[in-house]
Amino acid sequence: MNFLYPSFLFGLLAVSVPIAIHLFNFRRTRRVFFTNVALLRTVQTETKSFRRLKHWLILACRCLFLACLVFAFAQPFIPSKNKLGLLRQGVTSFYIDNSYSMQNERNEKRYLDVATSKLDELLTLFRNATSLQLLTNDFSAAEQQTGSSESVRDRVTAIRFAHTPRTLETVYRRQRNLLSSLNPGGRNQLFWFSDFQKSTTGDLSKLKIDTTDRLFIVPLEAKSTKNIYVDSVWLSTPFIREMQNNSLNVKLSNGGGENVKNLAVQLYLDDTQTSTASATIPPGKSGAASSATVSLNFNVTSKGYHRGRIVFEDFPITFDNQFFFVIEASPAVRVLHLYEQKSPSDYVQAVYANDSLFVRRSFSAQNFDVGQLKETDLVVLEGVSQVSGTLSTELQQFVRQGGSLTIIPPTNPDLTSYGPFLSALGLGGVQNTPASAGATPPLVPVADPDRRNPFFSDVFQQSYQSDPLNMPSAAPVWRWNAGQRLLSLRNGNPLLTQSRVGGGAGAQGSVYLLATPLASQYGNLAEHALFVPVMYKMAALSVRAQRTAYSFDDNLITVPVNNPSERSVYKLKRNKLEIIPVQRIVNNQLMLEMPKSDELAAGQEVEAGYYELLNGQGKTEQLLAFNHGNKESSMDFYSPDELRQAFSSQPNVEVFDSVQDGDFVQVLEQENLGKSLWKYFLLAALAFLLLEVGLVRFMKG
Repeated sequence: MNFLYPSFLFGLLAVSVPIAIHLFNFRRTRRVFFTNVALLRTVQTETKSFRRLKHWLILACRCLFLACLVFAFAQPFIPSKNKLGLLRQGVTSFYIDNSYSMQNERNEKRYLDVATSKLDELLTLFRNATSLQLLTNDFSAAEQQTGSSESVRDRVTAIRFAHTPRTLETVYRRQRNLLSSLNPGGRNQLFWFSDFQKSTTGDLSKLKIDTTDRLFIVPLEAKSTKNIYVDSVWLSTPFIREMQNNSLNVKLSNGGGENVKNLAVQLYLDDTQTSTASATIPPGKSGAASSATVSLNFNVTSKGYHRGRIVFEDFPITFDNQFFFVIEASPAVRVLHLYEQKSPSDYVQAVYANDSLFVRRSFSAQNFDVGQLKETDLVVLEGVSQVSGTLSTELQQFVRQGGSLTIIPPTNPDLTSYGPFLSALGLGGVQNTPASAGATPPLVPVADPDRRNPFFSDVFQQSYQSDPLNMPSAAPVWRWNAGQRLLSLRNGNPLLTQSRVGGGAGAQGSVYLLATPLASQYGNLAEHALFVPVMYKMAALSVRAQRTAYSFDDNLITVPVNNPSERSVYKLKRNKLEIIPVQRIVNNQLMLEMPKSDELAAGQEVEAGYYELLNGQGKTEQLLAFNHGNKESSMDFYSPDELRQAFSSQPNVEVFDSVQDGDFVQVLEQENLGKSLWKYFLLAALAFLLLEVGLVRFMKG
């Protein structure tokens, strides 16, 4: 038998008090002689023996009462056979996973509520401890200090769900920071209450627990129930226009193990339901989510930003039942027309002047402000004989930053300047043809386009997909063999190609290279019905695809901004919450590092929804939509056996599987603290006290 608090055994000295009273303070008997002495002596002997017995019994009861009371305070126990053991001295750290996956339910009780109730019971084993730490995914400053069991119990009742999931390696590192400062000698113990979701716990093989620490893992034994979440949302076209039918694609994923049939999916725009669809999503396999895509049609009646939501009902995991996004209606396509040899009919002007969607500006290539490239989506370079110097450098930078460039050659292109320029854009090996030398240009018919090419996906009507076309003729002034062919001549040479040019910050520009000038002696392409949709499509694709939504889990997000200033400080605002993320500007791209929950000010909490991006002058630059990440939407968890296997090489780690049982604390106590005996000694003390009262009252003699 061992004692949890052996210092209380000094209280056994109190047993000397009743012994001293018994030896020195009991009243002595007086001798009185009468006649017939023999008879009186016999009676007197019997009375004295009986009284002595009574006194000795009372003394024994008092001594045993005090001894049992002292033993009860010292908390004796029979040590367990478990070598790991559990100590109630030193520093003890409790971690409760309060991520959104803990919304899952079992027997109509949320996992977070189960974990907090079990921790509350566990605190009864640490009633007198003063070095207790409570850690959650919040990683707040208050969690980096220890307290009593009562202070920890008060904080347990205030635990709320956190938007930032933490890997177990991060959790242990956070706990070790406190343990090493308070008790560097080791012999600390840690408790982890979690559903141990595979998508957020991290790589368990890299998690090494210090041999001086004792870790008790308490899994919630979560089950792989159904859970639907939105994987992504995107528009069918690069931009949308008001008063026209538009299509929104929604990819839904099933992160659970149950089939979902006819899930009603609703689309809200500006808090008004505009469309519905149903989806059937099979369960995921081998930890991978299955998915299905639905299309929702809508139209908008005004330009500008519109707030959208995808809504469906899916229990018990509800944090991902809404997906917020933002779309911008009718953004103007900004076309910059730079020319030297302009076609007499000015075909470029005729194409883009007939639609209010396009904002076109025309300048001579030798006389324009290069700063206008920052406010341009598509540059049409027409008939410029030489591209060198500042023009070449600025156009290359424009494309690498995500812009689109259409090159319409002059009648006699100078390859000594065009060659390095095109090679820098990935179009090497350009050669002149006889038509560029002033000879009579031979006209070559244009081959039918590949209608399966995504570039022509919405150019031809469905009913005319297989009908033959009356194609124009063209006389190329140069030829090359690079890029993706959009139009070809029947002799096999390219007429129009598209090349992708990667750049910084994830930008990717496009270069469209045409083989023939637009003058009539070089063919009738510019007068053909195919010319207008091709030029429209190049302009439409030059609009950078709208980023409809962002995730809080993204460490770095990139937002295009107009005329950024390096000294401007951008803010994210939602209602009364204002956040100033760590930021930097690269060209016209604003890069923001999203803060974690522990990086927010006291009382601040980020929620999914719409955030205004404010510039340095306090004006709204853009409207952004943020959602919580979908890592926690995957309902795949470690079982107790899998956790034991992962920590099998670390004997100082113990995994429990009885957290769902009502006697979890009792099982933990018996397996790791042994058999506690203080209750029995307390009952024995009361019994001896009652026995003493009985002896005094009923034992007469």
